[in-house]
Amino acid sequence: LNIVNANGATIGTASTKIIIENDDAGNGTVVIPSTGYTTPETYENMDLIWSDEFAATALNESFWTYEIGNGNWGWGNNELQFYRRENTSLVDGHLVIAARDENYNGFDYTSSRIITKNKFDFTHGRVDIRAVVPEGQGIWPALWMLGSNISDVSWPRCGEIDIMELVGHEPSKVHGTLHSANSNGDHLPPNGSSKSLPNGQKYSDEFHVFSLIWEEDSVKIYMDDQLYHTATPSSLGSQNPYPFNDPFFFIMNVAVGGTWPGSPDASTVFPQHMIVDYIRVFQPK
Repeated sequence: LNIVNANGATIGTASTKIIIENDDAGNGTVVIPSTGYTTPETYENMDLIWSDEFAATALNESFWTYEIGNGNWGWGNNELQFYRRENTSLVDGHLVIAARDENYNGFDYTSSRIITKNKFDFTHGRVDIRAVVPEGQGIWPALWMLGSNISDVSWPRCGEIDIMELVGHEPSKVHGTLHSANSNGDHLPPNGSSKSLPNGQKYSDEFHVFSLIWEEDSVKIYMDDQLYHTATPSSLGSQNPYPFNDPFFFIMNVAVGGTWPGSPDASTVFPQHMIVDYIRVFQPK
């Protein structure tokens, strides 16, 4: 907004920036739950080697890179969203990724996807991510990791660790899954399990902590410190080589549509928000 003329007044600051957010399909308000599971800031005989508490006013781009656009073939999954910087914000010490029903650059939906590739990766340790997960038909949030050598060996040889995925029409169930390749480089069947909340509770209701305990030849996935999936070289089948003893980086995103969840429908409420309180990485002393 630029003020170029004023009658009977003196112009002080002549210009300012105003952001108008498209919230036609909902009021756009982000409600941060006050309840839920939490994990400690320290563990005996372990060091905190990296974390983001999202306490700043903007995303720390020395940690994270925005991936922009719709990728190749909808990020390999026929996804329907266009990823933008503008769909990420920090609210009261929390990362918020918003999936919106809006037309942008030829796509019907927008969201965000952030990665730590070439900025932070690690091999083995404990990961804790405290988050509230969105819901709704066609909504697909994920907290996950890819092998840092993906540019050299491609997917799935690089390996993939899905610490948490949820398909929005099943708001009470999360999935922890590993993806890898056989000796020919072909995708092996996904190796994973799911964890459901009891009594109709939903992962959108309050915070839960999604954890990974990753050791030599062992990957364990937890929800609220409850172990629900374990993978080892023998359980994964033929590996060439086994990818899960090499460095990995983080990805956080909310996809809309795609092969797994299907497309949104009339029941899907927008905007949807994934809210992350913290991400922490520990390694043995």
